[in-house]
Amino acid sequence: MITVRKGQERGHFNHGWLDTYHTFSFAGYYDPRFMRFRSLRVINEDRVAPGQGFMPHDHRDMEIITVVLKGALEHKDSMGNGSIIRPGDIQRMSAGTGVTHSEFNASKTEPVHLVQIWIFPDRQAYEPGYEQRTLAVDEHRDRLQLLASPDSAEQSVKIHQDVRLYASRLQQGRDLTMDLSTGRHAWLQMIEGEIDLNGISLTTGDGSQVSQELALQIRAVSEAEFLLFDLA
Repeated sequence: MITVRKGQERGHFNHGWLDTYHTFSFAGYYDPRFMRFRSLRVINEDRVAPGQGFMPHDHRDMEIITVVLKGALEHKDSMGNGSIIRPGDIQRMSAGTGVTHSEFNASKTEPVHLVQIWIFPDRQAYEPGYEQRTLAVDEHRDRLQLLASPDSAEQSVKIHQDVRLYASRLQQGRDLTMDLSTGRHAWLQMIEGEIDLNGISLTTGDGSQVSQELALQIRAVSEAEFLLFDLA
């Protein structure tokens, strides 16, 4: 069973400095139909204006993954980490018992476009942690590239939950298949382009929750980029 979440139906706010889309209920956006899916709590697609960003704020008991699509994002946190995240980087912050961080566009002239993901951990009160890795961008062309996992497989960042997050960019006409084990679920989030997912059309910004399917068959109608979550 596949349920489509159309991109234009997501929560949308343009604050001037921040243009953001919320797949699930978040902050001032509430939709009882889309509160979470399995352990997946947040998929926010953000565009932050040059020199602007999120002032220091607190998190706890959440696995936070940041993927920058264009531009550069500056990160600082109460654990002493400071870094710049760019396309090809994957960042994981385990908020655990509590952490404070800020995120700002690292450029004074160009916007930054990113996706931030929140996942509930498998238990509360982990020690806060941080990890950032640079992965070869071309590794997700016409295949699934593992970004995050519970066991750090394939140089992915480690998260405290039975979730595997993949990225892919398919050239037009190319296809791939991912088998789903019994009892597993999936969420596919489109970044850009158009694909056919098990006979269902998905375009830029669309998401789809998948349950009770044995496999995902994905074909690129146009060049397409997406994130794919394999969820318990």
